[in-house]
Amino acid sequence: MNPARPAESPIKHIVIIVKENHTFDNYFGTFGGGANGAKLQAAPNPPPYDPDHKHQTWMARASDQRYKVQYGAADIQGYYDLAKRFTLCDNYYSEVAGPSTPNHLMLICADAPIINNPQNHYRPSPADAYQLPSLPIELEKRGLTWGNYGGYAFRYIAALANHQGNHGRDVFLRDAQNGTLPTVSWVYGDGKPDLSEHPEQNVTDGMKWTIQMVQAVANGGLWDSVAIFITWDDWGGWYDHVAPKILNSYEYGFRVPMIVISPFAKAHYISHVNHDFGSVLKFVESVFGLPTVGYADTRADDLSDCFDFSQTPLTFQTIPAKLNAEYFLNDKTPPGPPDDD
Repeated sequence: MNPARPAESPIKHIVIIVKENHTFDNYFGTFGGGANGAKLQAAPNPPPYDPDHKHQTWMARASDQRYKVQYGAADIQGYYDLAKRFTLCDNYYSEVAGPSTPNHLMLICADAPIINNPQNHYRPSPADAYQLPSLPIELEKRGLTWGNYGGYAFRYIAALANHQGNHGRDVFLRDAQNGTLPTVSWVYGDGKPDLSEHPEQNVTDGMKWTIQMVQAVANGGLWDSVAIFITWDDWGGWYDHVAPKILNSYEYGFRVPMIVISPFAKAHYISHVNHDFGSVLKFVESVFGLPTVGYADTRADDLSDCFDFSQTPLTFQTIPAKLNAEYFLNDKTPPGPPDDD
């Protein structure tokens, strides 16, 4: 627990934005500012292929050098801007060394009974639902609210599959602009057009959509009491130079990016602390006094090092709807930490 966190938390709303299929090096390898990244060959945007990223491919990753490539500030300028202004985690791991569905379940339940995508994947039937405890149900028990905006994995959880908390992706923009978000929101770019950044999609388009969602939260009047986490669900088959950690005989997947945005997030900060998907749930549980729901949040920290509740709250500078290189090359973007940090 962060000693600077007050007994009565100023955080009243938490937004978890889940994007698809990129490692830390694949997106932030050239970020600099003390972040632990590796410079790789530039990747084409949009990617002309969807790398295989099931668990079997993960096990054979050392023999495949095809996807040792990366994007950078020219492709995802908005992410670099947010990461410079607020907090970027460079030691944050996906839970499962495999594809989307098990990792999505981890971000809801801190547990997953599978290591690869199930047969039906995006279209589960009621018979495919798992009997899993979940963070949304724990929120309800405390009289708090939650919303799933476009996430398919909620249909794999029996207690949540037909819940009224499930909404289409585009409902989030309305609720954010109106300042009517639930206590915790899970937000996904899946839909038409698909803006999740899953290959073979243009990563810049997905980034622009994410910036729109963050901007809507700030414009809707919730900025003073919000914590926003932008995370990616799995490695996507892309290279990362950091070997995943093994904790109590459990091996994580590759590092994925995590950007922490809040008036209480540390500014221009690179977090080197070991974090994982369970840390996101642990943060929610810590803020609202909830019990842990699975093994991932039980063993995880709660992202405390990313926040300073004693600081003068940060303001959110409006980002132009049309992102362009000129905006990000002028003096509006504060410098990141010095390279020798």
